[in-house]
Amino acid sequence: MPFDAATPTCAPRWRSLQADEGDCRLSLTLEGRPLISLRLVPGETLEAHLQQICPERPEQALWAACYWLLSRDPACQRLAWHLPQPIPQAVASGLLLPDQAPGRYLCERTLFWQLPQPWLGESLAGVYPQQMQLSNGKRHPRRAPKPRGEVYRRFDARLGAWVSLRTLEIGQDLERFNRWQNNPRVEQFWQEGGSLEQHREYLTKLEQDPHTLTLIGCFDDEPFAYFEAYWAKEDRIAPFYPADDYDRGIHMLVGEETHRGPHKVASWLSALVHYLFLDDPRTQRVVAEPRADNGKMIGYMHDQCFHCEKEFDFPHKRAALMILGRERFFERCKLV
Repeated sequence: MPFDAATPTCAPRWRSLQADEGDCRLSLTLEGRPLISLRLVPGETLEAHLQQICPERPEQALWAACYWLLSRDPACQRLAWHLPQPIPQAVASGLLLPDQAPGRYLCERTLFWQLPQPWLGESLAGVYPQQMQLSNGKRHPRRAPKPRGEVYRRFDARLGAWVSLRTLEIGQDLERFNRWQNNPRVEQFWQEGGSLEQHREYLTKLEQDPHTLTLIGCFDDEPFAYFEAYWAKEDRIAPFYPADDYDRGIHMLVGEETHRGPHKVASWLSALVHYLFLDDPRTQRVVAEPRADNGKMIGYMHDQCFHCEKEFDFPHKRAALMILGRERFFERCKLV
């Protein structure tokens, strides 16, 4: 299973984490070097007793073991660690929580998946300071400068593939975007078919819009989808529900036929939502407004813990307001 052998602030590398495991033990090695060894005691909460750990990078070794144990069992909500010595960095980051019993620490799934590293990699710039402003009659926080390049990467154990997100580059992606938008299946819902120049104008407008981020979704670095992530407070959706300052919204388009299907949607939709919640910890909801008659997509969103708040009318379509809260996502979505 891939794991980052570099510092915690680097994006995951194309390297391999190997396991030797049984019902009551787990040993991890990274490129042939011992990383961590545990004695496991199954129960209502899996108890992990530390036996050996790499002294050069103890927090990463703990992270790797938590990742392995939580990924192999999506139903596992908590790990209990028994450590002979505290590891302050792991406690400071939220990876481990001190328990009442001396030497016992808890790793909570809902906290683990909110740690921004290594999923965000070098795109992480910290929380942008808040300053309220008015634009087009709407009061909202000033938005951070848009990132460029890859913003998210995670290995999906279910698919055995990397799922990643990068920003759209017009020079690199225009022809691909044009082909996708002119696909009759896509045009039925997006209604954005047109020429290369029309799409260049469309993407240039979004590139200059501080409230929208255009993204390309990739499996194993192969582009397959286009996403728009927007700040809901200054979007057209805002009048239709009580939008919070840091709510994010999404528009989604899968362009490559080979990457359609519910198993692929489960991977990329969870990755997209995961990225948006990690991008700013103040984001408490992700929303979407698919056409109300797009039953297949609405069903996929229900599978990823969205709920339909209501239906409403845009000028161009009858829409379903789909909402997913931060707490619900990290408690119920089966990230692996």
